[in-house]
Amino acid sequence: MDNKLNIKEFLDRDEQKDLLRLLTAGSVDDGKSTLIGRLLYDSKKLYEDQLDALERDSKRVGNAGAGEIDYALLLDGLKAEREQGITIDVAYRYFSTNKRKFIIADTPGHEQYTRNMITGGSTANLAIILVDARTGVITQTKRHTFLVSLLGIKHVVLAINKMDLVDYSQEVFDSIVEEYKSFVTRLDIPDIKPIPISALKGDNVVERSEKMDWYNGESLLEFLENVHIGADYNYEDFRYPVQYVLRPNLDFRGFSAKVASGIIKKGDEVMALPSGKKSKVKGIHTYEGEIEEAFPPMSVTLTLEDEIDISRGEMIVKPENQPSIDRHFEAMLVWMDEEKMDPKKHFFIKHTTNVTKARIDDIRYKVNINTLEQSKADHFELNEIGRVVITTNKPLLFDSYKKNKATGAFILIDPITNNTCAVGMIIEKLNNKDLPSRINDINRERAQQGESLVSTKEREERFGQKGQTIWITGLAGSGKRELAYVLERRLFDEGKTVVVLEGSMVRAGLSNELDFSSTDIAENLRRVAHVCRLLNAQGVITVCAFRSPDESIRTQVKDIIGKERFTLVYMDETLEDCRKCDEELYRKAEEGLIDDVPGVDTKYDIPQDADYKIKKANLEAIEELIRRI
Repeated sequence: MDNKLNIKEFLDRDEQKDLLRLLTAGSVDDGKSTLIGRLLYDSKKLYEDQLDALERDSKRVGNAGAGEIDYALLLDGLKAEREQGITIDVAYRYFSTNKRKFIIADTPGHEQYTRNMITGGSTANLAIILVDARTGVITQTKRHTFLVSLLGIKHVVLAINKMDLVDYSQEVFDSIVEEYKSFVTRLDIPDIKPIPISALKGDNVVERSEKMDWYNGESLLEFLENVHIGADYNYEDFRYPVQYVLRPNLDFRGFSAKVASGIIKKGDEVMALPSGKKSKVKGIHTYEGEIEEAFPPMSVTLTLEDEIDISRGEMIVKPENQPSIDRHFEAMLVWMDEEKMDPKKHFFIKHTTNVTKARIDDIRYKVNINTLEQSKADHFELNEIGRVVITTNKPLLFDSYKKNKATGAFILIDPITNNTCAVGMIIEKLNNKDLPSRINDINRERAQQGESLVSTKEREERFGQKGQTIWITGLAGSGKRELAYVLERRLFDEGKTVVVLEGSMVRAGLSNELDFSSTDIAENLRRVAHVCRLLNAQGVITVCAFRSPDESIRTQVKDIIGKERFTLVYMDETLEDCRKCDEELYRKAEEGLIDDVPGVDTKYDIPQDADYKIKKANLEAIEELIRRI
């Protein structure tokens, strides 16, 4: 009976120990795998069969020297890793001591395995960055430190290894520490702990070394057991991304999820997003029973006092503390696909429990992860990192990654292959005025090309006309739409094949997910221009009526369609006359009820190169336009 009680007490104590997730990083032969193997070996966390296999493999393929145990073999499990003596894949190892449980990710040091390191470090609390005492801080050291900073890891152990090969010199150690800290000031890593070690000999790994009496700090294992990681969680901003609506019977309806951040208690007032409906927490339920409060990383089920319609992908927060709700944001992106990025492609974005479509609107810059230099780029390839602008089909509920990892991280998924293309860390949301024009990304050469078994001349002879686009621009209320339909009627009566494309028609279908931000206006017009180009190539006349207020966008629309097929018509009406024709629109714009109305809160660039300037009453000019077509 006593033995059973002791076992239960032991298991209960073990269950209550907290978990430290850590990764190791370093260049080739810095001793990452050896260090972790030594940590497992010296802390006596290996089974007899593992020890036997380790001794046997050390004799057969070991690199530690005659009669020495090669501790790296405990982690380099792949055949290719053993043959090459390098780490390729991420190796995870679990062990525990009397104070704490650990999960170690041994990540590759090579640049071509950057995505593996990102994968291994995505959940880490702490990073051990190894430096060879003989070579000091090198390019790979800086690269790994940058990646650690990018991942938001707050604790770094600078493990200066192979001290036995520099006679355990304090001067060497101090010099490397000083150089490393001068570099780290450029990055956001608050806690750095330098430790001199010899992974092969075991100095300062588990026990403190007598050979370095000048070092008065903790051994590596002592530091790992005692480092405080509780403050790493965000307990201020309550975020509860709903994963599942639990309805086991008619009397119970709860919302199940993992607490991403913050603390929730019974009786707290909460708000459901994006609906904005409020209620109070009735109960907090777990497998073991009901509890009074929950905090990260607990998984619980919340019941509310009121019946609120909440589904997967939505979020429960506190009314006075809400995340950003937006479709546009900047992020740091790590490209993880073997296939290079196609910026014109649409992806699926998975963010918390939400999945929607997304596109990459702009690449601000690419980072050289060896030098940290920034450069312009039009795409990313495998393992490349940079800053991008992303637009999603529906608004996401997010915080910056620096503030909240759980609601600031996302992945992009290829809709065709279902591969994870990239992982991203949100920096901040963007104002509409800061959004890029995605139309700039169009490959103009490809836009001018196209092959068909039917020649253009054959189409012109069949239809008795040349395919062309009449693009009508002007302020809201200037008469664009009316002119477009008048032209269509007259041209059709003349026996021409003609179609009209105008704002309400296109936004009801082709661009129904777009809003009126500068980026989405550019995307809408890009789509319309491509439709016009395709119709013109088939010999069809298109008449387009769009505000198209930006001169650069009109120029690029012209480039897409082709200058020889493009006629620009400007409705030359004064703002006062336009206001009379659409009083409600301008009233709402002036009262701030709607945004992005040219002439009120955004600029309208008057065309300087319009082929025709027309007023609604000028019937003679309209007849001349019809004769030209």
